[in-house]
Parts: sequence; structure tokens; C-alpha cells
Amino acid sequence: MASLLTLDEAQARVLEHARPLPSELVPIAEAGGRVTAEDVRANVDLPPFASSAMDGFAVRVSDLPGVLRIVGESAAGKPYDARVEPGGAVAISTGAVVPEDVDAVVPVEAVVKKENTVEISHTADAGAHIRPRGGDVAAGDVVVPVGARLTPARLAAAAASGVAEVSCRRRPRVAVLATGSELIAPGEALRPGQIYETNTLMLATALVVEGVEVVTEPPAPDDEGSLREALERGLAADVLVTSGGVSVGEHDLVRSVERGLGVQEVFWRVSVKPGKPVSFGTRGDTLVFGLPGNPVSTLVGCELFVKPALRSLQGLPRPLPRFEPGRLGVGLRRNEERDEFVRARTCVDGDALVLEPILGQESHMIVRSGAADALVHVPRGNGELAAGSTVQWLRLGDA
Repeated sequence: MASLLTLDEAQARVLEHARPLPSELVPIAEAGGRVTAEDVRANVDLPPFASSAMDGFAVRVSDLPGVLRIVGESAAGKPYDARVEPGGAVAISTGAVVPEDVDAVVPVEAVVKKENTVEISHTADAGAHIRPRGGDVAAGDVVVPVGARLTPARLAAAAASGVAEVSCRRRPRVAVLATGSELIAPGEALRPGQIYETNTLMLATALVVEGVEVVTEPPAPDDEGSLREALERGLAADVLVTSGGVSVGEHDLVRSVERGLGVQEVFWRVSVKPGKPVSFGTRGDTLVFGLPGNPVSTLVGCELFVKPALRSLQGLPRPLPRFEPGRLGVGLRRNEERDEFVRARTCVDGDALVLEPILGQESHMIVRSGAADALVHVPRGNGELAAGSTVQWLRLGDA
């Protein structure tokens, strides 16, 4: 039997096949969470005119200090468009247009107003409290770069720059299918040998936050006919993710049925724990992931392989999981053959983030894993990682 792929090798093979999807124009009001397919450029200068940063009075610096006549008002949306003669001041609101003949704004709290005059007892610097035209961005400048997720702030930046449509990568469509004759829906009465099916819900919830469209299939029993029909439907998506049926048992039929449907297997089995039997293949442009049935193995495979593929399909430049440094709370023995991912809870000790592994690391223990908010990467090797060692960890959800 061929040696197991390393984690890095397996991830590299996934990304070789996860090429960005075609682009489409999306109205900016519908583009939240999408990924840009090209640079988004400003249509106008921002601000589009010199505007006031304060409520106060727009004045000529050469008139200060002094008592000035109030000659008019510039409010948001209603600029003062007459000439401001020497000795004149214009009452102005935050965000309003600064008249061309003045060169500073004096805050209202720094003046003494009497009827139609304003007394200013100090001088001011030219440009004080004035936001210059184009001070944020100039027309034609890049507002959001290609390959960026359109967060609320980036959407606002594009909209403020006059952008009405954004070129985005098409959202990947992901089909999720759990397999196993023992699976029934939560809430039904359990019969001997049955368990509640949780992987579909877990995967759909984990994947939708990646900005994809998720389609779920009912669980497929362990018979070739039913499995073939379910897999054929799933293969119509951009990505098919199955759980269960990828190991070497008599009822592990997923890989053989997929081969009959034209799926070309890229790899099977990776040196990670949990989740060694993970498989990956393609049929045409469809990416096909086979995750082990144990729920923690499914969760780990989703984080390490499926999510990076979805990010790459959307054109994100750094699709791999983003690990963070932390300090190990207790010692952990290393696995000689496989990289291990240990569920843990994070806590703060002074300036350090400490990772405390939870009790019960077996891959079927999803309830105990629900208490974890981190996956700690324990690289394969000999010996032990001592308590206090610096390790890399991956955040799980928003826990």
C-alpha cells in the first residue's frame, strides 16, 4: 500500500484542482461576503468636495483674530455658493461644502457669537478642520483589491466611491451528503443499531460561513443503487462533500460507486489524526471530498481540506487555514506517524493565550468536542510537547 500523503502534500493537491470560478457582475447591495474578481476602483473623488470636519465657521486665516460678519450658512446638501468677501464668515455644518474663498474652519466652541457677528480671538492654520477633496481616495484609485472578501467596511468604501456593481467570483455550490444505513433524523425514535445523523447539519453550518451555497441531501443507505442516485445528484454541484463510507469496511462503498460515476481519485488517506481515510477526487470541474463518518474526523477534514478549496474557488489569495500561536497548557505526546489535531479550550493567562485540551479525544465524541473552541496542531514526531510549548492552533467557530 502506498505511503500516506503528508498534510501539506494533500492540501497542495486539493488547491491544484481548486481554480477560481468565473466572475459575474453583482449589485453592490447583494455583494456582501462575495470575493472580488477584479480591482474595484473609485468613480469619484472622496470626499467629492472640500468639506468641514467640524460644526463651526468657515473663515479666511488672514482675517484672524478678529470680529467677522456672518454672511451665510453652508449645510449638508445645501452649500453656500456666493463669494465670501474679506471679513466675512460662513456658518458651516460637519460634512458641508467649504466655500472656495475661505481656507479654515473654526469650531463653534472656539468662538463668541453675537447676533450676526462672530468673534474669534486666535489665529488658525490654513486647512484647519477642512477635509480636502480626494483626501480619502481619488477617482480611479483602487478601493477594494482583487481577491478580497467584501466585508461591511469594504462595501461601504465601494458605495461611497460611487460603485453600483462589483465583479465577483461566482458563489460555489456545495452538495453535502451523509452515508450510512444506521443514520436517522434527530427526534425520531432510535432502533437498535441506529444513531442520529449530525454530519450534514455540522458541515452545512460550517460551510455556509465561507460564502457558498449549500444544498443538503437526505442520508443515503449503504446500498449501491441508493448511493449512486444520491452521488449523481451531488455531482451536479461545484463541490460534493460526503461523510462516511470511505474506509475499508465491507459497507464502505462511496469510493467504488464514485469511480463508476467517473470520479478520478486524486488521493486517499492522509497522515492526520483524526481523519486519515479522507479522499479527494474530481469529475470534470466538480471537486469531490470523501470525509470519514466519525463526526470529529468530518469536522477536521472540513477545516483542513474542504474550506481551503472553497476559498480558492472564490479567488482568495490565502486559502489555507490560518493558524495562530499559543501556549500549551499541559504536555501532549506526539504521534510518530501522523499530525494530530487536538480539541482544546482557549483561556488567557496574563499576556499569553493558553490551550487546554479537553477530555475525550476519540473521533466519535462530538458532544465533548462541542466544548472546544480550538484545534491544536501537534506535528508528527517522537517524544512529547511539554507544557508551556508554543503550538499552532486553529479557531473553531466563534466560541
